[in-house]
Amino acid sequence: MTSEAKKAYLLLKSVIFHYHGLDEDEQKILDETADNLNAHEELNWANAFIAKDYYTAFDRARDHLKEVMLQMEKEERLSYLSMVWDANNRKGYISEMEATAMLKLAKDWDIERELIEMIKK
Repeated sequence: MTSEAKKAYLLLKSVIFHYHGLDEDEQKILDETADNLNAHEELNWANAFIAKDYYTAFDRARDHLKEVMLQMEKEERLSYLSMVWDANNRKGYISEMEATAMLKLAKDWDIERELIEMIKK
């Protein structure tokens, strides 16, 4: 995974976790992801992106990620959201706010139907 792909993935995961306020379990998942991908610089970048303006972070991330994700194949876009969906399940729940945020991103990325089908399974 390239540095830009790591940034996109960690921004996606981080902005979803921050959507309702980052908790300790979510921070642990982000840190483990950065460890597994050797991506601590990219996680720091994602955190700085969000910290720049917490209240507009999701909308700014949507704009940034749309530009990045639409350059990828549909399957790859879906895999990013699938990994974030699974990470949310790992903490034991997916809040309605998080699910709605992921559906908005899926719509931006032209994979809304595919995400809904994946969720149903």
